[in-house]
Parts: sequence; C-alpha cells; structure tokens
Amino acid sequence: MSFSTLGLCKQLLEAVSEKGYDTPSPIQAQAIPAVLNGRDVMAAAQTGTGKTAGFTLPLLQRLSKGPPAKANQVRALVLTPTRELAAQVGESVEAYGKHLRLRSTVVFGGVKINPQMMRLRKGVDILVATPGRLLDLYQQNAMSFHTLEVLILDEADRMLDMGFIHDIRRILKALPNKRQNLMFSATFSDDIRDLAKTIVNDPVEISVTPRNSTAPNVSQWIHPVDKNQKRHLLLELISHHKWEQVLVFSRTKRGANRLAEFLEKNNIQAAAIHGNKSQGARTRALGEFKSGKLRVLVATDIAARGLDIEQLPQVVNLDLPEVAHDYVHRIGRTGRAGATGQAVSLVSADESQLLQDIERLIQTLLPRKLVAGFEPQNKLPELALRPPAKAKKPKKPKPPQSENASSRAETLKNARLTAPNPQKRRRNPNKLKSQSRRPMRTP
Repeated sequence: MSFSTLGLCKQLLEAVSEKGYDTPSPIQAQAIPAVLNGRDVMAAAQTGTGKTAGFTLPLLQRLSKGPPAKANQVRALVLTPTRELAAQVGESVEAYGKHLRLRSTVVFGGVKINPQMMRLRKGVDILVATPGRLLDLYQQNAMSFHTLEVLILDEADRMLDMGFIHDIRRILKALPNKRQNLMFSATFSDDIRDLAKTIVNDPVEISVTPRNSTAPNVSQWIHPVDKNQKRHLLLELISHHKWEQVLVFSRTKRGANRLAEFLEKNNIQAAAIHGNKSQGARTRALGEFKSGKLRVLVATDIAARGLDIEQLPQVVNLDLPEVAHDYVHRIGRTGRAGATGQAVSLVSADESQLLQDIERLIQTLLPRKLVAGFEPQNKLPELALRPPAKAKKPKKPKPPQSENASSRAETLKNARLTAPNPQKRRRNPNKLKSQSRRPMRTP
C-alpha cells in the first residue's frame, strides 16, 4: 500500500514524498480514509507509529476544499497536553501543508501572549494549542469558534493524567455542536472512554497494537546498581559504548538538573528540560539535542511527552517511573518509525516494587545485566511475573436424596426438636408446692 491509494491530493502526496515517506503506517492506513469520509475517530496506537500524520494529512485535505478562515475565526482545533507536543504538531502541519494555501499557528504558555493574539486576528485554518493558553486567549476574545469544523484531541490519555479534564470541558462548551471529532491516544482507558461519550458520535475505533505493549524493535534490559552509583554508571555506559545521543529520564526536576551538571563536569554535553525551565530554554535544549550539539538530554515525564526525535538510538531510565504506564511512554521515544532502539533502566533495590509493576504491565521479565565495578551491595531481588488468578471451581451440586432418605432426615429432625434438653435446669418440686399453698390476696 502507498499513500497514493488513500485518496490524498497531489499537493499532500508531494509533501509526504519530500519527507521521505512512501508507505503509510498501520494507524495512517486506517485513520486517513475514515477522517476523509467525515467520520468521528477514536484511534489508539503506540508512540512513534505516525499518529500525527494520521490526522494531519486528512485534516489538511478537508480544509483545503473549503473557504479560508475569516478574521478571528478558527476552522480546526488541535489540543495537546504539552508545549513540546504542540510545537511538534505545528511543525507537521507546516511540513505537510507547505503546498496548500492554509494558515496555521501554535499557541502555548510560557511565552508572551500578545504575538499569539496578533496572529489569531487574521484568522487561522488550523490552531494547535495547549488547554491553559487556549482558555486565556478565548477569554480575551482573541478568537471565535463559530465556524469550527474539526476538533482533535492528541495524547488524550496524558491530558487526563495532567489534570486537564476541567479545561477540556470548558473548551467543549465554547465549540459548536456540529463538528467532526478525532481522539488520538496511546491507550484508551475507562476514563478516556467516559470522556469520549461526551465528544465523539458513532466513532470509528482503530487500535493497531495491543494495550500496554512495547515496540518489538526496542531492546530492553536493566542494570542493577546501588542508588548512589547511578550517575557514575551512566557516565561509564556513555563513555564505554560511545553513545552520541541519549535521552535520560529523571523522576524529579532537581534530579534532572543535578545529573545534567554532573555530566557537564565530566565533559559530556548535557542539558535538562522540565516544567521549571522557561519555554525558551526548553526549546533551545531540544534543538541542540536534535542537531547533535548535546549528547544527553535529561527530561522529566511531562517535559518529554510528545518529543519526536528521529532515529533516537538510546533511552535510559535513571529512575523508574512511579506509574508503570509511563515506562511504555518513555521507551516509546526510541525505535520510532520502524527503527531499532535500546531502552536501558538503572534499577536500585528500593525500586524493586516499581520494576515488578512494570514487568506485570508489559508481561515481560526484563533481563538483568551486571556491570563490572558497579555490582550493587543491596541486591535487586529476582522477581517473577504474578501468575494469572485461577478461576474458582463451581461447587458440585449435592445429589438428590431418595424419598426414604428424605423421610428419615425429617424424622430425625423432629426427634431433635421434641427431645428434652439435658442442659435446662429442672424445676424444684418443693418450690412449686410452696407456691401453690400461698394464700390468695384479697383485692
């Protein structure tokens, strides 16, 4: 199958070819025709499988057939949970729509709001936004949704995890009821399905990978190590294997900063990105990492959500995530678009429960590899996957009693009821006589 068989116009096919793609991924092959047919869509797929192009390409084609957006109007809205993901989607819209006469812009917090308001005054066909900044602009009458045709929720599961549900509901109230709705996500939990009931209408459901699975082209293993030796082991791995581009996950912002400083002191170019960094610093660090100026990018889970780095060979978990599902998202940064990748986790003994939760989630025991000179004093216990719970066997029904047996049981029961109880105290006959001789009182 090729992109030309999906019904895309020649301008889009030309842009896809210029990006170096000729065969659609499974999610693209199923989502693009459904979106072009005007259907609501709920699509679930692992990160790195091409979800962004799966909605960007058909969205551009649909909007290219209608009149351009008027002043302060928005024709399509794409909601994303993070600034980095919003910027990535905006780049895809520009790259695929370069041969079409459509206007798009990206808005998110952490930067000045006035330039964003100026761009919206002219009207945009596609607006990519994070929920918080979008509400700020809407409350200042910077845009109108009267002519909105399409709503897209990208990484819907992460938006709920980050607490955007109330913002999303406020945004939905401002949108026209008649519109096409697309929900793209890594997974569809029960909470996502509850949200979907208020958004999509008779959707086409697409799922191209098993839930909670990891990409088969990503090699995964762990290095048991004491907690205080993790930074030194990471330095050894980078130097020994000559890794040139490594994305490292830290559980905390402070830990990310300390690791980046440690690597810099040891002549490894590194930078940290997290929520406390300014948007300018985050954008600059990501750009330098992509260009090869930085060898190591240290990120927290929220900052790294949606990062799209082509041919990223290594992902390292300096700390295991508190939530097992985040492990799947983390290692999804490597092995994208069919490429191979490596996911390495440095695990200390106090993280054994987190490791067990991850292995149960992905139903895989991760290989343990000791590194000479970094053998842990506090050994990581060998864990096994919890076997599935055995179904309870139904109780065997009692065989029916014969008529004679039933009669005998009834006779025995009656005998027990009528038999004197030896435990009861016997009445004193002398006491009864004295009571009978007591004279009656006159009224």
